[in-house]
This record gives sequence, structure tokens and C-alpha cells, in this order.
Amino acid sequence: MDAPTRPPLAALPTPASLRGAGQAAAARGEPLVVMTSLEGCPYCAIVRGHYLLPMRREGQVHAVELDVLDRKSNLQGFDGQLTTPAEQARAWKARFTPTVLFFGPDGRELAERLVGVAVPDFYGEYLEARLAEARRKLR
Repeated sequence: MDAPTRPPLAALPTPASLRGAGQAAAARGEPLVVMTSLEGCPYCAIVRGHYLLPMRREGQVHAVELDVLDRKSNLQGFDGQLTTPAEQARAWKARFTPTVLFFGPDGRELAERLVGVAVPDFYGEYLEARLAEARRKLR
């Protein structure tokens, strides 16, 4: 008898194109929220499971995820060039996971990044403040 398999962890989608994802988010009047992550990262699981996934399900954010070690998947950058999630995270200097970034459709960052989870009790407030700032700059 086969051992039971664990269900996959809920994840945010990984875009094939940051340009396309950014344009789709902007069409809804929202910034593109990108979380850089690492498999097994407990803080990534907190940000994903407690904040970004529920907000995405409720239509409050357009959020995607990039694995900082993924050197195999193709990813179209905001500039239209092909890269990988790992190379894109490196180009953004997003060294720590999770890092949550807020982009306009042109790839410009619209709010200060959220790096790590320094104070879990206040993370939701920090996230909301960054989203509000990014939304203001997008309009």
C-alpha cells in the first residue's frame, strides 16, 4: 500500500509574465503584489496563508509568488525580456524571504517593500499601509 501523500501547500500563482500580471492588476486599479519565497520558509507560509491568499480569494489584491531558487521556469519581466524567477529576485535585490513588493504595470515599485516578518502582530497593518500607498500612486 502506498504511503498517503500530503496535499500540496496552498501557493500563490507564479506568473508566466510580470508584464501581463502587472497590466491585469492595473486594469482592476490595483498594484501587482509579488512575494518572493523559498520552499520551507515558515515566514513565507505565514504571509501567504494569513494575508495574501485570503486577500486574493476575496478580490482585495492581485498577488503572485516567485521562488528565489527557481532557475528553470521561464518568466517574462516587465521589460518583455525572458528571465527566471531566481534571476528576477536577484535583479530586484530581494535577498530575504519573504519580500513583498508592490508594482505598477511598468515595473516601477509603488511602495516600500515588506522584508521578512519583523513584528508578526503588526504585519497586517504594515501590509495595508503599503497597499494604500501603492494604490494612491497607481491612480
